[in-house]
Amino acid sequence: MISAMYENGGNTTHRLLDGHPQLFVYPFESQPGTKLVRDHFESTFPQKYRWPVFDLSASPAGDYHAIIDEECKVRIRTPQSSKFRDTPMQLDDNDRKKIFIDHLAKGPRTRARLVESFFYSTFEAWKDYKRPSEPTAYVGYSPIIVVDAPKILADSPDFQILHIVRNPWSAYADTKKRAVPLSLEHYMIGWTLCQYYALLWKEREPKRVHVLRFEDIVKDPVGVLGAFCEKAGLKSSPTLAKPTWNGQPLQTVHPWGTIRTPTLEANMATAKELSDEERKQVGEQAGPWLKILGYENFWS
Repeated sequence: MISAMYENGGNTTHRLLDGHPQLFVYPFESQPGTKLVRDHFESTFPQKYRWPVFDLSASPAGDYHAIIDEECKVRIRTPQSSKFRDTPMQLDDNDRKKIFIDHLAKGPRTRARLVESFFYSTFEAWKDYKRPSEPTAYVGYSPIIVVDAPKILADSPDFQILHIVRNPWSAYADTKKRAVPLSLEHYMIGWTLCQYYALLWKEREPKRVHVLRFEDIVKDPVGVLGAFCEKAGLKSSPTLAKPTWNGQPLQTVHPWGTIRTPTLEANMATAKELSDEERKQVGEQAGPWLKILGYENFWS
């Protein structure tokens, strides 16, 4: 699972991994959360981005419908309402549901197998999907899911987390462009929480939790993501150089994310869109994380 606070480069990283010959890469944000996710994070992060909680008495069909998966379900059930409406995709939700139920029936009903069945059924039902030549692993992206790292890691020894962090000035400047943006304080609480949990679990599980900076990725995507892939038991690939969707090159990452052009120049230009007062407040609220993550000299 890829994790990143909003506008931190999660979508960009997701699209850079898309053409990798060993990876089944989910088409949109995978959003595996359910409405049963209720805890101390509920007022800060949406349920759809969280690691799922399932009803013990539910049926496999109920499990399938419980997974929020908003971006994909809107695209394939009501494409006219989707921001991806112009993206070609032959995937029927009823077919996917049947495959999900059949796959789940082949083993125990655990959360790990429910998540596995969710990804498996998507790629089996997606008729015009360009399958990887050396299929090895599934890749999902759900913002902020690193806060659920202990649950993800406990569910299966095969699960790994890649967390992406971006300097908070560019990130906040981009989130301001949303139709209903978060306040600066709300945004920075989420940003700092994500970095705390990412670094905490990277320290505890260094072979399974990985943290990369957006700035390093866009400077050298093949080198940085290639090194991550090798650490995760995969191989590097020249396909990591450019973002794609279903193997097709993307001229801009939008509408997958607010970041349109993933370059260092665009990243700095975005940060400079903030007022002096906003820059000051973001820096103050990021606090010690600026030094820990190597952003203390960002404006130098």
